Amino acid sequence: MRRTRRAAVAAAVLLGLALTASASPAQADRPGPHDVHPALWSHLVAFYDFDHPMPGDAALEQDLGRSSTEIELVNGGADMRVPDKAYKHSGNALQTGQVNPAVAGNDDWKAGTWSSSGVRTLRAFSGAGGTTVMGWFKREMDGPALNSTTANPTDRYNAIGLAGVLTGDSDGHGVRALLELIDVNSELRLVALGRRLDGGSSQTFAANEDWRTLLPKGKWVHLAATYDFTAGTMALYRNGEPVDGFYTVAGDPWKVSGPGPHVTSSTDPRGIKIGGSFPQNNLERNPCDCRMDGLMFLDSAIPARDIAKQYRYMAR
Repeated sequence: MRRTRRAAVAAAVLLGLALTASASPAQADRPGPHDVHPALWSHLVAFYDFDHPMPGDAALEQDLGRSSTEIELVNGGADMRVPDKAYKHSGNALQTGQVNPAVAGNDDWKAGTWSSSGVRTLRAFSGAGGTTVMGWFKREMDGPALNSTTANPTDRYNAIGLAGVLTGDSDGHGVRALLELIDVNSELRLVALGRRLDGGSSQTFAANEDWRTLLPKGKWVHLAATYDFTAGTMALYRNGEPVDGFYTVAGDPWKVSGPGPHVTSSTDPRGIKIGGSFPQNNLERNPCDCRMDGLMFLDSAIPARDIAKQYRYMAR
């Protein structure tokens, strides 16, 4: 199904939901998704459990958060939903991965959404003081994939993309907030990478512990990354517990040393990327041979106690 047709289907569904909502009184205390702890409801912008295809197009996944930002399951469509329980009440998981490393094409399985004019439904990340990205991840690879964009048959990417929010000027790769595995001083590490200003410098918070220990092959792990753009700090969590780490960039890359308020650029993010870059599917980079579930994107740097609550809530 063409993207224009998918957009029309999504618009029709959203209109129907809006009409249904207008037929009954608004409820300010409407509960959030049943897999999300109540402490996170007010900050939950987008949430994907991969059990809710959009009516009329199974290659799109519904957003169970407040933004109604559906994402596309790129190249694999409905086949990317696979039965695998990441947590007690989960059903399907998302399968991503490289398809043909020997060809410079655009066939990798990944997910996300992208718009050159910005994704309006993700406006909560415009002028934001904080962001959190979290979810369940299971890796099925031993390191970065072969680089399908170069002539060298042994060349590999330097990173494995997990999930993130794009900047307001992104080409499909540049991010405001990203969870990934990337080379840091010639060693692959689990990191939180953040960028406060469009066109500005990024900062990376890298885990001290070996990435293979933090994300064992074939095992589900809950990961979270928080980005406090006001304070200029980031944090990583694994299964609800803080992960020790270090910043890779000296100085003040986010420009927060002067007078505030210090928030992200006042531009709508150009989208979300999951399992690799360029959700618009015009280039391949940093594919993740992984499974993912319960992906959440929040408009605040969630405190450690609530990260722990969310992990226990899903793992109970």
